[in-house]
Amino acid sequence: MYLFLFESLTSRLFSMFPLTEEKKHVARLLLDTGTCPRCIFRFCGVDVHAPYRRPYKEFLNELQTFLKTEKNELLLDITNPPPKKMRLQGLEDGIDSPHRNGEGSNSAPEEESSASKNSSLNVCNVCLGILQEFCEREFIKQVCRKVEASGFEFTNLVFSVSFPPQLSVREHAAWLLVKQEMGKQNLSLERNDIIQLKEAYKWITHPLFSEELGVPVDGKSLFEVSVVFAHPETVEDCHFLGTVCPDCFKPAKNKQSVFTRMAVMKALSKIKEEDFRKQFPCPPNSPKAVCTVLEIECAHGAVFVAGRYNKYSRNLPQTPWIIDGERKLESSVEELISDHLLTEFKAESFNFSSSGREDVDVRTLGNGRPFAVELVNPHRIHFTAQEIKELQQKINKSSNKIQVRDLQLVTREAIGHMKEGEEEKTKTYSALIWINKAIQKKDIEFLDDIKDLKIDQKTPLRVLHRRPLAVRSRVIHSMETHYVDEHHFRLHLKTQAGTYIKEFVHGDFGRTKPNIGSLMRVTADILELDVESVDVDWPPALED
Repeated sequence: MYLFLFESLTSRLFSMFPLTEEKKHVARLLLDTGTCPRCIFRFCGVDVHAPYRRPYKEFLNELQTFLKTEKNELLLDITNPPPKKMRLQGLEDGIDSPHRNGEGSNSAPEEESSASKNSSLNVCNVCLGILQEFCEREFIKQVCRKVEASGFEFTNLVFSVSFPPQLSVREHAAWLLVKQEMGKQNLSLERNDIIQLKEAYKWITHPLFSEELGVPVDGKSLFEVSVVFAHPETVEDCHFLGTVCPDCFKPAKNKQSVFTRMAVMKALSKIKEEDFRKQFPCPPNSPKAVCTVLEIECAHGAVFVAGRYNKYSRNLPQTPWIIDGERKLESSVEELISDHLLTEFKAESFNFSSSGREDVDVRTLGNGRPFAVELVNPHRIHFTAQEIKELQQKINKSSNKIQVRDLQLVTREAIGHMKEGEEEKTKTYSALIWINKAIQKKDIEFLDDIKDLKIDQKTPLRVLHRRPLAVRSRVIHSMETHYVDEHHFRLHLKTQAGTYIKEFVHGDFGRTKPNIGSLMRVTADILELDVESVDVDWPPALED
């Protein structure tokens, strides 16, 4: 009767347990040498998600029951350490879920090998505890408490982890061990047959995050929760690779150690199996402690706000005017707009960009100049159309030097429209010009007839400190003159974007040819300049 029940239970367990008989030997080997059940499944190529999600204690007990043999004995043929007869430690003793400090472990008889002793240790010799303690519900709750306290708005999230690079070395060692054992059964095990640690970790943790936070885990989410693990006890596991493959490890300014995960992986792909075995134990030794969590961080990808601005002051730069570390003017277009956005979006910083720029003494009129603001790591991201409209009104009421219109949230990709074909776009200007000689209305009328005038502009002297020296060809599409008095007239120009208007008027000591002065054979200068239109059809106009 009891025998029948046991056989029935065993039969059901075997049918549910996703390990084949041919992998049973490998599973026994790994368990007895100190590998955790979830890593055993990875090395056995189990790609069914559900078993990994089982609570660790239940998972371990089920695996032990599955592997239990009639005599609880197994002859393991391991090259390092040498072959010995070993008990499957814990099958009768009932190993519990792992503890950090090794409490509750059963001591092994003196005559058993070190590998047998490893099997009673707590921490997995491959994942260093990652798939033991750090994918259980309690740890996920700890991370979620940090997320909830961060103050970010989010509707989904992406979860990223950074594992110690020595995990790759240990996994390589375990792979060589299993590969050798499977070879004895005429079976092969390629490196990509193993389930990646991050994949298994994702299978386990993503459902737990969704359950705890009530939002989906989405790889495309802009909100990222990241956990960085370290394991100081085994940090030197990688160091032998620096001697064997020195070309793979080169110092970088932003890296604290040359032993990055990518560098270690590169070295492991180059090192010969026999050379690796000489330098590192297969199976890897079991550590005393699990990984530590260096940091749990939350961050949100940038969001973008666009619009058009008018500038009415002739004493306001577009961006902060700082020379030799000293601020020359107290504010700027950028700050008058972005400071309000920074506050409302609770962002850490911002980046301002626009379709061209005007000088400090140039006004921007008409329908304004397109601009975009990148808000870095914003904590608030959800705004209604009415809230954005109220934000625009708040900006406009804060200063009489600027006005903003068509304020709206846009995508990163949409900002490209602002820059697309920028030099092919046109801009319209109005310039008040002074002439050194007395003129009549008829003296300027010929300018109205000039169309698509090609000019060459050498980099102006006033911007040579920030622009490379070059000669740029530009087109003055049309001009329209309005006589003021014998020494002044107003010139309306439609030009190719990127034309230096001031230099086109006064010539910049002959660096712009032709220019208004050379065309009229006089000395000309510009007294006032206004941008009347920037012909970029972006962002979309909004109703008032």
